[in-house]
Amino acid sequence: MKSQSIFARLRESQADAYKRAPAIREIFDSAGVRPEDLRTAKDLSRLPVFKKEKLLDRQKENPPFGGFLAAQDEDVTRIFVSPGPINEPQLIGENDGLGFARAFAAAGVGRGDRVLNTWSYHLVPAGLLLDDGLRTVGASVIPAGVGGSEMQAKLIMDVGVTCICASTAFFVTLAETLEGLGHDLPGAWKVKSALLGGEFGDWQGKRRRLEERYGIRTFSVYATADFGVIGFENGGSVGYEIHEDRIVQICDPVTGVPLPVGEPGEIVVTTLRPGWPLIRFGTGDVAFATALTEEGTVHRIGMLQGRAGQAVKAREIFIYPRQIDELAIASPGLVRAQAVISRPGHREEITLRLVLAPDASREAVFAWVHSRFRELTRLKADHLELVAEGEIPADAPFVVDRKDP
Repeated sequence: MKSQSIFARLRESQADAYKRAPAIREIFDSAGVRPEDLRTAKDLSRLPVFKKEKLLDRQKENPPFGGFLAAQDEDVTRIFVSPGPINEPQLIGENDGLGFARAFAAAGVGRGDRVLNTWSYHLVPAGLLLDDGLRTVGASVIPAGVGGSEMQAKLIMDVGVTCICASTAFFVTLAETLEGLGHDLPGAWKVKSALLGGEFGDWQGKRRRLEERYGIRTFSVYATADFGVIGFENGGSVGYEIHEDRIVQICDPVTGVPLPVGEPGEIVVTTLRPGWPLIRFGTGDVAFATALTEEGTVHRIGMLQGRAGQAVKAREIFIYPRQIDELAIASPGLVRAQAVISRPGHREEITLRLVLAPDASREAVFAWVHSRFRELTRLKADHLELVAEGEIPADAPFVVDRKDP
């Protein structure tokens, strides 16, 4: 029997939400759309993108859930409180960690694994959602939470941990702590895999180096407090496969219009999760689609590019911090880069400020940068400017907007 289409599922969940959640009803009514109208991706795009800041405002006006809860109060089993503060409900029957079970299964984590979970169990959803997902796939969980690196490092050896869930930095701290205690890794431990939190810069390269150094396999998910898992690594490709209970569009951060495959924009998510039915919700995160579903929604996205508010528009195309970071990482002889967008006349101009390594060839770097920048952004740089390393500090923004107001 053919499975129900994603838009049939969406119409069903939003019809119920329209009746039960005043905020959802207002979104539809203000756009002149009804839940039964949602038959294609184009229909969904008739609704405005709902920004997280608006959710915060609505919850202040109408606590605790801002009119978005489409369930009975007694169906709420947990209330998470994320920075903002924003309240997120977990409902009866949501036992898979809001998609984390799917992510762990794709990574091969399950029965027989002993997993050290170092994410916070305090107020925010991270620790408990990972915990739920791990127990759903049959793994044994050590609910460590944050802090106490030496104690947690000893637990890895004493309990026979096979998988670690941690930020990349804390994973490194744990490994180095064990080495400092005299353990010869990787031979001395049983760790086979690690779910690592993402970082900007050469994160994929860092993961490969950690895998080689410590004899492990790393994996990652794209998740938010509002939705749980949105995408997870699957099949060895770089980027994230979208969870089957989420509808993702990559949209222009200003207009909300969906963008074509390969063009970076804001990740806009609609969930098929009953009870907390956020629709066309702007995450503020930026990525590009690498593949679409037959129904025109995003099937896979690349790695995150940054935050929508950090992007600067030049000649109608957004330039994102990660693109400039990747430019510096990929270009031989280039230490650091910064894009400055100005408008000295009627045309916006792009100046790339570059810090070269001492032995680098100026001509070779310039040729590479011109080509690579165009590949990354589809824009041509107008000027390349060599600067001393101190003129672009390590904490300087990658993209600077110097256009006149």
